[in-house]
Amino acid sequence: MKEREQWVSNLGFILATAGSAIGLGNIWKFPGKVGAYGGGAFILCYVLIVVLIGFPVMLAELSIGRSTQKNAVGAFRALHQKWAFVGWIGQIALFVIMSYYCIVGGWVLKYIVAYGTDQAFGTVPYQDYFVNFISQPVEPLLWGLVFLGICVFIIGKGVAKGIEQVSKFLMPVLFLLLIACVVRAVTLPGAGEGIAFMLRVDPSQITRDTFVGALGQAFFSLSVGMGIILTYGSYVPKKENLISSAAVICALDTLVAILAAFAIIPMVFVTLGAEGLGMGGGFAFMALPAVFDGIPGGRILGAVFFLLLFLAALTSALSILETCVAFMTEEWHLTRGKAMAIFAVPMALFSAGYSLSQDGSRGINLPWFDLTNGVQMIPMNTVMERFTDNLMIPLGAFFMCIFTGWVLGTKRAEEEITSGGLYAFPIRRTWAGIIRFVAPAVILVILYFTFLQGQTLFNPAVSAQPMCHILRPPPYNGVAGDGQSKREGRRFHGYRSGPFPPVPAGAAAENFWNEMTKEDKRDISLWALSYSVTNPE
Repeated sequence: MKEREQWVSNLGFILATAGSAIGLGNIWKFPGKVGAYGGGAFILCYVLIVVLIGFPVMLAELSIGRSTQKNAVGAFRALHQKWAFVGWIGQIALFVIMSYYCIVGGWVLKYIVAYGTDQAFGTVPYQDYFVNFISQPVEPLLWGLVFLGICVFIIGKGVAKGIEQVSKFLMPVLFLLLIACVVRAVTLPGAGEGIAFMLRVDPSQITRDTFVGALGQAFFSLSVGMGIILTYGSYVPKKENLISSAAVICALDTLVAILAAFAIIPMVFVTLGAEGLGMGGGFAFMALPAVFDGIPGGRILGAVFFLLLFLAALTSALSILETCVAFMTEEWHLTRGKAMAIFAVPMALFSAGYSLSQDGSRGINLPWFDLTNGVQMIPMNTVMERFTDNLMIPLGAFFMCIFTGWVLGTKRAEEEITSGGLYAFPIRRTWAGIIRFVAPAVILVILYFTFLQGQTLFNPAVSAQPMCHILRPPPYNGVAGDGQSKREGRRFHGYRSGPFPPVPAGAAAENFWNEMTKEDKRDISLWALSYSVTNPE
C-alpha cells in the first residue's frame, strides 16, 4: 500500500490549516457583522468565543484526525463503526459548499480582471454591473470553471508539493496585501471615527443577538465540524504539538478577520458614513467598488482587495476539495485524478443550479423547511447555503463533540493531544468539560436560531441573492388599499429610488410574484438587491 502523505513541516501545516479557515467569511462577512452588531462589542464577544469554544473544538477534531491517519469517514469508522455517519455529514456539506464556492470564486476573478482593465465597469452603476453579471446564464459559470481549474491543478500535486507549497507562498502574500489595505484605510482623513467604532466596547451592545452572531461567525469561520480540520490533522506527524498548532491557527484566523475589519470599516465611515455599515453578501461586489472610487488611489486599492479576496477563497477551496479527494482516494481506492474527475461532474450540476438561480425569474426553486416559516419553495442558491450553514455544519460539529466527549472519551483524546504525554496540557479538565457539555449546548443554540427559527447567522444582514421574496422590501410609502391595480403595482420605473409598490403578504405574495413577467421580476430583483445595500434592516 502506498504510504500516506504528511506535511513536510509544521509551518506548512499551520499555514495550510489557517488558510482553510481564512476564507470569504473573514474578509467581508466579519466586517459586516462588526458593523451590524456594535463594533467593539462584537469583536470582544467573538474573541472570547474563539478562545473558549473554537479552540477546544478544533483541538478535538485534530486529535481524531491524527490518531487515525484517515479521512473523515474512515476516521470515525476506525474508532467506532456506527459513528461513520458523522464523517458523511461533513462530506455531503463540503460537496455542496464547493459547488457554490467555485461560483463565488469566479465572481472574484471577474472583478480582478475588471479592475485590471481600463473602464471595465463603464458607466453602469456598480450594483447594476454585479446583478447583470450574476444573472447571465453562461459567463459566471465560465469564471467558476476557471476557479475550479486552479484548485484542481494544485490539489493534483498532492499534499506536500501542492497544498503545502502553495500555502507557504499565498498566506504571507495574503497578510501583506491585507496589511497594505489596513494602512491605507486607517490613514484616510476622517478614518478615526471608524477606528473608534471598532475599539469602543459599548456594554449596551452586548445583547443576545450580538452573542449569537459572534457565536455563528466564530464557529463557521474556524472550519470545524466539516471534516477539513480532521483531514488536515491526519497528515500531521505524531511528534508535532497539536496544542500550540491549534492555538496559532485560531490566532491567525482571528487576526485576519480583525485586520479585515480595520481595512474596510474606516473606509466605509469616510465614504458612506455610519449608515453604510449594513453589509450583506453582495456588499463586496456592489458597495465596496463605490467606496474605492471615493478614495485617492482607489482603483489600485480595489484591485488589491479583490486579489486578497481571491487568495482567501482559494485557500479555503483547496481545503474543501482536498477533504473530498482524500475520502475518495482512500475509501474508493481511486487516483487523485480520477477522484477529482468523478467529483467534478455532479458538482458542475449543483454549481450551474446555484448560478442560474441567482436570477429569481428563472424559477429554479427547491423546498426548505423551518419551524417559523414551514415548508417553502425558495431559490436553489438559498437552499444550498441554508442546508450547509444552518443544518449540516452545526450537526457535524455537534456529533463530533458528542463522539469525542462521550464515545471515544476525553482521556483517549488527551493522549493524542499530548503525543502520549510528551507535551503539557494544563487545561485538560477545562477542555474536557467544554467538549462534553459546553460546546454541544452552544451548537444546539446555533441550530435553534438557524434551522428551527429560520435565521441565518453566517450572513449578517441580508443574503446576496437578488430575489424580492428573499430580500424583504421596505414598507410601502403610500396608503394601503389606495386603489392601485395590480398592473399599476407591478410597474417598477425608477425602482432604485422610488417607493416600493404595494405587495400582498403570505400566499398572495407568492401568486403576485408568479404572475409577473420575466422583465418585471428582473427589475424588482435589481431594485431589491440595490436597496438591501443602501438600506439594511
